[in-house]
Formats: sequence, structure tokens, C-alpha cells
Amino acid sequence: MTQSSLWAGIDAGKAAHHCVVINGDGRRVLSKRVANDEIALLDLIPAVNELDERGSVQWAIDLNSGGAALLIILLLNHDQELLYIPGRTMHYASGAYRGDGKTDAKDAAIIADQARHAQRPAPIASL
Repeated sequence: MTQSSLWAGIDAGKAAHHCVVINGDGRRVLSKRVANDEIALLDLIPAVNELDERGSVQWAIDLNSGGAALLIILLLNHDQELLYIPGRTMHYASGAYRGDGKTDAKDAAIIADQARHAQRPAPIASL
């Protein structure tokens, strides 16, 4: 496993996902809503990877089935490192982040930040 310099958090939905990419300082590098569609997702993968010249992006997602299935398959088929951040972790972590309310962008940023801070997150491929 290579050391990541960018973390891409995905708040997965049925019709669309929200992707937030953060750097080592936790600053947002990208925030984008993308349709849950193969062509749109295949455009997202290289767009995120091009943000880092080393190509060391760590992807993280909050669902491991359902609406996230297509994205998971595409990421794994494109040799992307993908972590699963469980809903329980998200529930407890969200209280530590500023801002009221729940938005897809906020959730995606929390997912990315949880992946950035995780010491030994569970690889999604083992689920």
C-alpha cells in the first residue's frame, strides 16, 4: 500500500454520488457531484487521479452495496485503492465536524478526512 497524498471521499447515493478530494492538510482540492452512471464515473476516476502527479489517491466510500455497487466495481477494476468507512464511524465522526445539517458534500468530505486519519482502515475488497 503506497502512502497517499490525496484522499477522495464518496458519499454514495442511488442516482448520484458526491466526491470530495482533500490533501494532506485536509483542504478541499475538488468537490463534485457525479451521476451514478458508468460514463460519468469513468470520467471521474482519471480526473481525480490527475490531481496528484504521483497518482497516490486513496478512495473511500460509506456504502459497500446498493447504489455504490457500480462505482465500487469500476474503482476496483481500475486498480484504485478503496476503503470502506462504515456508517457507524460516519455517525460518530460527523459530530466532530463544523457546520449544521447534512449535505452530500459535507459527508463526502468527512469520509475523505476519516480515510486520511485512519491507521488501518478495512479494504473494501475484503467485505
